[in-house]
Amino acid sequence: MISFRPMQENEFSRYTDYFVSDYAHEISENYGLSLSDSLKQAQETVETSFPQGPLTESEILLCIIKSGEIIGYLWYRPDQNNQSVYIYDFHILPDQQGQGYGKQALKTLEENLSQQGFKHIKLRVAADNTRAQHVYEASGFRVTGINMNKTI
Repeated sequence: MISFRPMQENEFSRYTDYFVSDYAHEISENYGLSLSDSLKQAQETVETSFPQGPLTESEILLCIIKSGEIIGYLWYRPDQNNQSVYIYDFHILPDQQGQGYGKQALKTLEENLSQQGFKHIKLRVAADNTRAQHVYEASGFRVTGINMNKTI
């Protein structure tokens, strides 16, 4: 069974180490920035999004738990006015991937959010992240648009 718990202060640096590296590579690959510039942008995203670390009120940062162990992370921002949440990061640790935990976590998230009165879950997935696209599509998400970019 998959569950969530709030990320603790002592877990935040491990999360940000993963996130900054992963997001910087995505920025570099998809937007053509140097890895150095991408790392700066990813670090700035963390600093501006989490000024109080994992206790920042506007952001929900959770550990995904299976059998008492952290198997991934989930970061989203609720929008009560639109009864929606926007997922900024959803990550199953590499050694836990391919076992259906991503789909289970999304189902549990959907059930939890529905009980809280939310009606929509939104997210963006990189065009080259076919694994994530598969998980989201298998979980009932549908494409609502296409992001495009041109480097000049």
